[in-house]
Amino acid sequence: MTSTTKTETTTRTAEDGTTADRTAGAPAPSRPAYRDLNVLRWLGAFTASTLGDSVYYLALSWAAVRGGSPAQAGLVMAVSAVPRALLMLGGGVLADRFGPRRVVIVSDAVRALVVLGLAAVLMAASPGLWVLAAVALVFGVVDALFLPAVGALPPRIAAHDQLARVQGMRGLAYRVGLVLGAPLGGLAVALGGSAAAFGVAGLLFVLSLPLLLTLRIRPLPADDATAQEGAGPLRDLADGLRYLRRHRVLGPLMIVIALSDLGFVGPFNVGLAVLSDTRGWGASGIGWILAGFGAGAAVASLLITVRGHIPRAGAVKAWTLTLGAGSIAALAYVPQLPAAVAVAVLVGLLGGLSGSLCGSLVQTHCDPAYLGRVTSVSSFFSLGVAPLTFPLTGAAIGLWGPGPVYVVSAAICALGGVYSLSVPALRRAELPRTPPRDRS
Repeated sequence: MTSTTKTETTTRTAEDGTTADRTAGAPAPSRPAYRDLNVLRWLGAFTASTLGDSVYYLALSWAAVRGGSPAQAGLVMAVSAVPRALLMLGGGVLADRFGPRRVVIVSDAVRALVVLGLAAVLMAASPGLWVLAAVALVFGVVDALFLPAVGALPPRIAAHDQLARVQGMRGLAYRVGLVLGAPLGGLAVALGGSAAAFGVAGLLFVLSLPLLLTLRIRPLPADDATAQEGAGPLRDLADGLRYLRRHRVLGPLMIVIALSDLGFVGPFNVGLAVLSDTRGWGASGIGWILAGFGAGAAVASLLITVRGHIPRAGAVKAWTLTLGAGSIAALAYVPQLPAAVAVAVLVGLLGGLSGSLCGSLVQTHCDPAYLGRVTSVSSFFSLGVAPLTFPLTGAAIGLWGPGPVYVVSAAICALGGVYSLSVPALRRAELPRTPPRDRS
């Protein structure tokens, strides 16, 4: 068994982007993150929660379609986006103020109670759509708390030099949740209807709780842990935004994340349905393209998990984002489905690598005391602002066809890459090096 030290020297990023050494009183793991039982417990909890999300959304959409018109079903599915967008920044404040593990545990406990309660109601009666809308609304509120807390948790469970690996492991778990969640939810619906699917989702949320409760949490150093004492929530939020604005790496990185999400989500959501229809690929074509993208993204996450350190991470992130943007544009001009799937694999590989590196740079350059608020800002762009482009994307495709819209969307992504290259601190940003003992 490898030994551990009683103290650990880490690097704290100051508000101006410079770094300063500090000594933390938590033991430093002497093994890679994928061999750390504490990290693996977190990974199991995150995977169970992600699977629960996938099963829940499938069950919700099925129940809404069976209980009302397509327009009403769409409204039920969209309800959760409103509180998620409005409350996301506040969720980051709560994660930093009360601790991310506590917020994640409460979030999954609320999910479990609400979904299992809905399953029981569906078994006993046939409630109206207003019940489904109320559950979706609660889930939107919980997501606004859960997502920033999940982003702030890794520095509390892993060493600084292992955070890139943890980000890669999180990406793999997310892909597993997406790939397995839909078939699991579909099987539950086929065997027992929406009630059974909601029951499965609730049990998956329950499964995450004992794993989260057994996590060993690394305390923040005293200077970080006491930084927000005496301040109110609004002051906390203002301090977090001020920290982000002054940071030479994280401030520009938020702009890059916003541009990449704005350029990506339209073509790979609304755009794929129209593209598959116009090419005659049908619904199965959408599935194959998404499967190709997921495979490429999974390979990118696996690469970061195994290597742990990507040299010149800032520059690699910028170039993969720029090249991935070109692949998005090419997708609209590929006439055959096999070629489109191959392009989607390339988009997933390059986009997954740039996205994982963005997440890793956030994790490693942000002071842990601010990480909940910083994560809430990036999640606000990804899950709050970017989805608002769906109606615009659909209208633009109706006017000009998929080709020009894909090109414009790709140009927005490429602008994020070019901007990243133009900011010296971001272009030169590095991930912490993995000690030699982790490579053996």
